[in-house]
Amino acid sequence: MVKPDGVARGLIGEVLSRIERKGLKIAALKMIRVSRDAAEKLYAVHRGKPFFEKLIDHVTSGPVVVAVVEGRNAVEAVRTLIGDTCSYKAKPGSIRGDFGLDVTMNIVHAADSEAVAGRELSIFFNDDEIFNYSRGCERWI
Repeated sequence: MVKPDGVARGLIGEVLSRIERKGLKIAALKMIRVSRDAAEKLYAVHRGKPFFEKLIDHVTSGPVVVAVVEGRNAVEAVRTLIGDTCSYKAKPGSIRGDFGLDVTMNIVHAADSEAVAGRELSIFFNDDEIFNYSRGCERWI
């Protein structure tokens, strides 16, 4: 997900191009406004923590771009591309290291495991919205 601060700063293309240059594929993509209900589901693991409301307020503050990313070791590859959650700790060359401002306004959100990815994707996408590269796209490559 490109969070509201990334969208507002015009970084959608930068984030997506880094993902594609890594060799990963975008299987679904849309710009949406995240509802409070969806935000609470997304960040449910943080419910009760002092920063929970700040996360909810931020992700619902403007449009976001949500994407389904496919490829070998996609979760780990994306996590490496985006860098540490704390932008000031993220390595230069990572998305957060290059563009993030703090812990909440850190440009992107990404799942940290395949199980979490499956849960999070179901918040934003129906199965029929996700392109299956194994059925048809190879002819374009």
